[in-house]
Parts: sequence; structure tokens; C-alpha cells
Amino acid sequence: MLHSRALGGRGAIDAMCDLCHILYGHNMSTQRAHILLPEDLISEIDALVGPRRRSAFLVETARTELRRRKLLQYLNDPEPAWREEDHPEIGRDASAWVASLRAGSDARIASPKKRGKH
Repeated sequence: MLHSRALGGRGAIDAMCDLCHILYGHNMSTQRAHILLPEDLISEIDALVGPRRRSAFLVETARTELRRRKLLQYLNDPEPAWREEDHPEIGRDASAWVASLRAGSDARIASPKKRGKH
């Protein structure tokens, strides 16, 4: 347990907020949440990161899962992410541009490589 005296008269919650600022590089308000986890899961988390890093691990894991689920939601959205009318410069002659890239690549592959003398 953190003692108020060791923290310059501040409480443990203030110290946790300071830790969040250090870990995540921005101001982040925190809120205590009471969650129930199976004992075996807590044991595995503690074995991996230690009991004093449990909250930070759960925050990191929750953020990772939220990013993953948002990406899946975005990918499953029927609305296309790319609309040709928003990018007319790409739509015109896109096949000619790709063909020129391929031709340049083929030319580089076909020409003998020049090696510097060591």
C-alpha cells in the first residue's frame, strides 16, 4: 500500500494518475472499476507481469482489444472505405500507371546488376 507521506501528502489515486501519464504520455482521467476475474486468470496475469502491473496490463489489453474490434467493425461495414468519386485523379489511367510500374520493374530485373569492386 502506498503511504500518503511517501507521495508528498498525495493519495494513491493521484500516484496512479501520475503513472498513467508516464505510461501513456498524455493526461488521462481514471475511474475505479470493480470487475470480477477468475482466480486462475489473475494468477496467470500476475505470473506474467506481476501483481503491481496488473492494472496497466488490463488497460493495455483492453485498448488492444478495442482497436481490434473497431477495425473488424470497420472492415465489416458495407459502406466502402474508398469511393472513386472522392479520388478522380487515381481513377483515370490507373491501369496505365500500374503497367508503367511493372515495366520499370521488369527492366530492372532483366538488366545485369552492376557490382562495385571491393
